[in-house]
Amino acid sequence: MPTPGETTMEFHDDDLRAFEADGAALPAPDDQGHLDHDGARIWYATYGSGPAVILLHGGLGHSGNWGHQVPALVASGHRVLVIDSRGHGRSTRDSRPYSYELMGSDVLAVMDALRVEKAAVVGWSDGACIALILAAQAPARVAGVFFFGCNMDPSGTKEFVPTPVVDRCFARHAKDYAALSATPDQFKPFVDAVGAMMKTQPNYTAGDLAGIRVPVAIVQSEHDEFIKSEHAEYLARSIPGAELITLPGVSHFAPLQRPGEFNGVVRAFLDRVHGADPAWS
Repeated sequence: MPTPGETTMEFHDDDLRAFEADGAALPAPDDQGHLDHDGARIWYATYGSGPAVILLHGGLGHSGNWGHQVPALVASGHRVLVIDSRGHGRSTRDSRPYSYELMGSDVLAVMDALRVEKAAVVGWSDGACIALILAAQAPARVAGVFFFGCNMDPSGTKEFVPTPVVDRCFARHAKDYAALSATPDQFKPFVDAVGAMMKTQPNYTAGDLAGIRVPVAIVQSEHDEFIKSEHAEYLARSIPGAELITLPGVSHFAPLQRPGEFNGVVRAFLDRVHGADPAWS
């Protein structure tokens, strides 16, 4: 497994054996802390300098899942902000049900606290949903959205089929939850609560998507275990000016499986967004 900053185009972990064994640890941050917001303590960390990029992780995970991406984006001249979604990782939650809109409000609160006026947002799975909701609700704060591996209504998901790769990812999430969470013995209730949200949310219509006015890349893996390819195509058609990108040879876990290739696609998107919006800084 490469050390932070040494991820190469050649590194592959297609079966997630390295991830299950070792995770994908973040490098030492320039700054980190917790923000109290709306019944939760939200953990964040920042790295580097330049145009701001926020990385939003997937459901049941935490910011450490971006361990292969942070060094690459810092090296390409970005200020990178990672946030543990409420109830995930080092962040806490209250007794209310999960919602993507509530988690989106946490992101804006962290941006306000750190005086980040505008950022590009790279979202993975649930994090992608949060990112697109931010683009719809607070477009002045979002330079662009890299939307990887997610649905925007329940029709976009496949019937769940367990696989060894999914099982290894889940096992890593369980270990990390026990190590990081303020409620380390509550993994099953956490999974149940996040699962309840996923079954009923999000519920955005084609009309809602048509109102999004920031640059968007809809990014779908060739072998995604959870999201229908036709749903990704529908999203790209429904969001004005959206680009559809297919990542070959990988699944829902592409940032871990082939990080060099994933990072290249992210950087290309950020370069396009920066060129289109020189005020993003």
